[in-house]
Amino acid sequence: MPLTKLHPQGWPRPRGHTHGWAGSGRLVVLGGQVGCDSEGRFPTGFVDQARQALSNILAVLAEAGGGAPDLARMTWFVLSLRDYQANLPALGDAWREVMGTHFPAMTFVQVSALVEPEALLEIEATAILTDRP
Repeated sequence: MPLTKLHPQGWPRPRGHTHGWAGSGRLVVLGGQVGCDSEGRFPTGFVDQARQALSNILAVLAEAGGGAPDLARMTWFVLSLRDYQANLPALGDAWREVMGTHFPAMTFVQVSALVEPEALLEIEATAILTDRP
């Protein structure tokens, strides 16, 4: 059974995320993924790093047999909420390119620094791999 979207009656429809997901299956917890490629190179710019970090999340999740529809939640740690907000249209395009139209529950937190000096963001995620027919 796939994940079930949680949306309290009367609440406004969220943009770019979902309030919550429920499901039963195997829990997969992903550590923070930054926007570098498999050789440790970081692209320039927030959107390109976000695209790569999302791709990295899917690569790790694939190791457990999962994909974007299995993602239940994400926490984004960003150096600048202004960079995030200034790039929303392009970020939306990058999201759909990598993740499609599945939107997990998400939290965004501005932090003062990340472990990787070139990183502009880091994303951690939790997935639930449900039993599939």
